[in-house]
Amino acid sequence: MNRRQFVHSAAMGLGGISLHSAVRPSIASQPFHINGQRLNRQLGELAEFGQIPNGGINRVAYSEADLQAREFVRGLMRAAGLDVGGDTAGNIIGRREGSDREMPSLMFGSHIDSVPQGGNYDGPLGSLGAIEVAKTLAEQEVVLHHPIEVVVFQNEEAGKTGSRAMSGELNPEELSLVTHSGHTIGEGIEIIGGDPGSLENATRDPGDIAAFVELHIEQGGFLESEEVEIGVVEGIVGIKRWRVTIDGFANHAGTTPMDDRQDALLAAARFIETVNRVVTGMPGRQVGTVGQIEASPGAPNVIPGQVTLSLEIRDLEMDKIDRIYEAIERESHELAGETKTQFSLDQFYVSRAAPTDERIRRPIGDSATQLGLSSMRMPSGAGHDAQSMALLAPIGMIFIPSVGGISHSPREFSRPVDTVNGANVLLNTILKVDEELA
Repeated sequence: MNRRQFVHSAAMGLGGISLHSAVRPSIASQPFHINGQRLNRQLGELAEFGQIPNGGINRVAYSEADLQAREFVRGLMRAAGLDVGGDTAGNIIGRREGSDREMPSLMFGSHIDSVPQGGNYDGPLGSLGAIEVAKTLAEQEVVLHHPIEVVVFQNEEAGKTGSRAMSGELNPEELSLVTHSGHTIGEGIEIIGGDPGSLENATRDPGDIAAFVELHIEQGGFLESEEVEIGVVEGIVGIKRWRVTIDGFANHAGTTPMDDRQDALLAAARFIETVNRVVTGMPGRQVGTVGQIEASPGAPNVIPGQVTLSLEIRDLEMDKIDRIYEAIERESHELAGETKTQFSLDQFYVSRAAPTDERIRRPIGDSATQLGLSSMRMPSGAGHDAQSMALLAPIGMIFIPSVGGISHSPREFSRPVDTVNGANVLLNTILKVDEELA
């Protein structure tokens, strides 16, 4: 049964009975549904890879648990009727041809790696939800105009390595960064079957992808507090990160007077307070975070002589991120003089803000309405693979509620009904986008 016949038979409630393909009602006449029980069962099965006693997940990129989960996902893709391969960056890609092989592909998916002691919904929902959409289309013998590509990006949590390689953003210097697995990114790419020496072959050309859609948990509490079932993402915040080094002078903690110290950790404490004050002192929804800090030499009887810490700033406007950073940098120079230390701030990461495309936002909202679900438009405060894909194609994102607004935690949870709602919206969005862009 071809797609036109399926659309008509589904609209008439006739299941798999073929009707004459010349009859073609609007794709919007009837919403379609994935197998929700299967999706939630597979989410539970995926959670077994890297599961820790408190119920969370340790499935950091390039770990043994990550390797096992990737093989599990490949099996699901093959069972969904996809031709499964990958690229030199180590991304997993399952493809199914459309009725017009000359068209660019519709791509949808996410990632399956976790933060240390994370949860099983951030990434896995978008990945397994995408595979379930492909499985549903295959079971119903629905062939889209466009080819489809289901993608599972590698190492999203430590810098969106896979999607940034696909968009051509990955900096060769990043290959030497050590990840939570203990491997560098370059070593990790080899471990998962990629080739860090030919990452340029993983880069896709603009126009090669017609659209990219990502289903994701909100990772915040807004949808739950407003009792809204679907979030239609308007844009993804930009992110910039710096490595901050503060040099003081290590000296004896018992014999050095308080007014004669060059305490790098004291300067760091004041710097952290400065970041909070500068960020909260400007109107808007920007955020700033110091999430890592290390003091050296790290002995209780030695004044810290050097401290390294991280600085991260996020906002929907890249110019605003720069203004905030400039204010923080100015104050760090003043702090250096007051504490008799030296500050150096080196930027090592950029993820540019990415607005979603109205040609995808509208089908997401329409699909939610069709399915009887409430929806609202909202920004994403977290970074996502869709951010990198915005350099290649129009993007859209679908959010579902996170219980308690909790994410990156063993307590991360989205209700089974919400995971099914999100996958159903993804399915119907893909169908609508396929029609509109064709």
